[in-house]
Amino acid sequence: MNTFMKPFCAAVPWITLGVLILQMHIVSGVYTLSGGTLFELPNGDCDDSLQSRLVALMLPTKNETLIFFDDARYILDDESSMAALSSQLAERAERTGEKAMIVLADKRISGGELIKFATLTRKAGIEKILFAEKRAKGDFE
Repeated sequence: MNTFMKPFCAAVPWITLGVLILQMHIVSGVYTLSGGTLFELPNGDCDDSLQSRLVALMLPTKNETLIFFDDARYILDDESSMAALSSQLAERAERTGEKAMIVLADKRISGGELIKFATLTRKAGIEKILFAEKRAKGDFE
């Protein structure tokens, strides 16, 4: 073999490894669609539907349950946070005339926490609460 080619042949495996690492680095960003929070609604067989401008989202974390309403975050076990949420719900219900609310709750939320939130919304003047269900594939088509 030519003396000129020996160092090049010795470097080919390292060049190949470098190219593979570069490709993996470039491709790894393709699979990330967008940042956000994943939550799962429970499956259900309910046929009732409701259209409302009042929508709340309940998500569990390691230490607490969070409620998101009107671009604000509330903590279910914090009394001052729940008082602020109650006044916000009452103000929005009075201003919009809405007496119904849709609640998107992760399936890991306990029944007791749902009842606690439902009681709070009832005291704020909300008369109907719909706990949304997860749609089956093909329902949106």
